[in-house]
Amino acid sequence: MSLDLQAIVRAVGGECLQHRVTDRTRIDGVAHIEAFVVVGNPDYVTLVTGSTTELQRRLEYTNSVEDPLVNAVFVSHENSAALRALLAEHRMTGILGARVDQVALHATLAALIAEDRAASDRLVAAGMNVLTQVARRGGVTAVIAELARRIDGWAVLLDAQGQLIASAGAGRLHISDAVAVALGRPVRVRHEGLQVHQVGSDRDLAGYLVIATRSSSTSRSRDLATQAAALFDLLLRTHDPSRTERLGRGALYEILIGGGDSAQALLRRWGVHERSLTGFSLGARTRTVDLERALRRWFDELGAEHIFAAESDGIRGFVRDDLAAELASRVQAFESMGGLVALGLGDPAPTEQLNRSAVQARQALDTALEEGQRVLSFSRLPTVDLVLRALNGSPRDQLARVLSPLFDDAGEPGELAQTLRVFLAEHGAHRRSAERLGVHRQTLVARIRRVEELTGLSMDQADDRATAWLALRVAGL
Repeated sequence: MSLDLQAIVRAVGGECLQHRVTDRTRIDGVAHIEAFVVVGNPDYVTLVTGSTTELQRRLEYTNSVEDPLVNAVFVSHENSAALRALLAEHRMTGILGARVDQVALHATLAALIAEDRAASDRLVAAGMNVLTQVARRGGVTAVIAELARRIDGWAVLLDAQGQLIASAGAGRLHISDAVAVALGRPVRVRHEGLQVHQVGSDRDLAGYLVIATRSSSTSRSRDLATQAAALFDLLLRTHDPSRTERLGRGALYEILIGGGDSAQALLRRWGVHERSLTGFSLGARTRTVDLERALRRWFDELGAEHIFAAESDGIRGFVRDDLAAELASRVQAFESMGGLVALGLGDPAPTEQLNRSAVQARQALDTALEEGQRVLSFSRLPTVDLVLRALNGSPRDQLARVLSPLFDDAGEPGELAQTLRVFLAEHGAHRRSAERLGVHRQTLVARIRRVEELTGLSMDQADDRATAWLALRVAGL
């Protein structure tokens, strides 16, 4: 329901006398005075109609016992001093002086509310139609992203034990609050108005859907989320025989990245006998496209082995050198309703040394997404390419040491290094960077300040940003 008291005043005329509730309060229904018994939802208000005599008799009859009627809103075409005084005495909100006479007033209000409910139902039905279509293309991840967009807020999907399955628009604090509310933990929740929707039945619980909306249409969001929870129940229980295959490909991909004789031997067992391959990275600015399904179809059309693995931010893999251009042409021609789909290509590399080509492909993909290009080869990055190729020995090591405080003892990048890469890739845009990282904007600001403290660089200085970017490239990020 989206109707509030202001909307009623605009529709039937009159003046709103605000006492217990304001004129921004939303409405859940209309009733005659004698039929009103209880407040259905404390966040909404019920309109009541009747004569001044009926209202006075009902209020005076209660005496010291507070009648729930005082929490409703009396609507009348009358606007007398006695009626105003009666409402003021009991602090009851009213809309007086309606231009519709008393006989037609109740029917008019009922029609307005019914029309509003029908419009809300149509929007929910349209939303579910889109969510269903999105589910076919991108599964749970795509549905949660579209749901968050439609409710103008954030959404978190948890399993029955409170472990995160998927989220959209939610930072770490949102997820913590979602877990606390879903599991009923006695902690202070930092976000009010969270809605928890059970996924599955009490006997066969699959998880919880927690949402929060910035929109005033909470009931519409509730209805859409309730139906989305049923859709998630279906998606989570649908057997996916390719899951084991994806896990296996991921493990095999790690062996290829490790290089050496084991990588060559694995490729031969995989049916790949080429001496060199080209690394690629496929990513998107949208979560509503099933990249893996599209890539699988393209590789089948090319007659290529499925040497790729899905990661959280895209798909990484290798393709025969002679098929790289064919793969690029398919990405170039791919039309996505949700946003940009981009491909980054590395330089061909020997099968025992594929890691460098994989790193180059990821760097090319990052630049392609930043610049809005569909296909980009690492060799087309002249500035970064020339600088990195010219650096050898001591200068390269010195550049790498600039960001050494952001890496652990094993040389693996930490949270701050990943944050810096996203921040620079988004040209220092705090909002977009925070969204990509899934954190609050203030959390991002705190991390960047910590990076500056540890490295001595200032992200306000162009030279320092360039230095940090090159250092990240040297590190393979």
